[in-house]
Amino acid sequence: MAINWFPGHMAKTRREIKENLKLVDAVIEIRDARIPRSSCNPEVDDLCGLKPRIILLNKSDLAEDKITQEWIKYLTKSNVKAIACNSITGEGLKNIKPMLNELLLEKHNRLKAKGLQNIITRVMVIGIPNVGKSQFINKMAKNSIAKTGDRPGVTKSRQWIKTKLGIELMDTPGILWPKLESEETQLNLAFTGAIKDEIMDIEELSLNLIDELTKKYPDRLIKRYKLDILSENPLENMNKIGLKRGAVISGGNIDRNRVAVLLLDELRGGKLGDISFEKPEI
Repeated sequence: MAINWFPGHMAKTRREIKENLKLVDAVIEIRDARIPRSSCNPEVDDLCGLKPRIILLNKSDLAEDKITQEWIKYLTKSNVKAIACNSITGEGLKNIKPMLNELLLEKHNRLKAKGLQNIITRVMVIGIPNVGKSQFINKMAKNSIAKTGDRPGVTKSRQWIKTKLGIELMDTPGILWPKLESEETQLNLAFTGAIKDEIMDIEELSLNLIDELTKKYPDRLIKRYKLDILSENPLENMNKIGLKRGAVISGGNIDRNRVAVLLLDELRGGKLGDISFEKPEI
């Protein structure tokens, strides 16, 4: 699958991020805990430079905790902290303020030495589409200021959101990068919904998903769809799932589009269990 999806507003957002970094003290980068590598825009390191950064591994409830903890160790360095979180329930978000205080300790000490006591920390929130930026911002602000949706690309323009924690958040639209070189990255982004289904062949995508799960999580497919055994052929497994779920059309054929939609919805909804598609390269 060749996917090149770089709408004009994404190029504009990249320019805005670079220009607006001078307005903030730190960056919060949100990634999908199931695909921390694929959900990282490779331009982020260059864009952010030495700006203090917190990497939120969001949707951690959908990923294997052990693997997520490995990612946290892998991603943490001098000016970067990483934590697991769930922006819907708020789990893990209480760690953000202490982490920001730690990353900005020297700057805050300088400000306090000048007599400033009520320090407001300004933070830019970035991330690719559909990683949960708006959910995170709404949870931090405790209301629905930022627009949310289950489709990638809902947030369209920059906005400032105040919180009760002495933190102001600058929201930005989700950005992908001009060309997705790796097929693995393309598939992982498509599996988790970062790329619009409308531009995909979802039957082909679902066959790739079945192949991936058959290799890494065969027990999940067997248990969820009450299968006796899995084949090495993804198409055969798709047909078995279709039979079990009654996705049969005239002539006894399997409605593969229906099965494809079912599989993707159940994966994204967590019904296949906690799944991590990527491990850190340790």
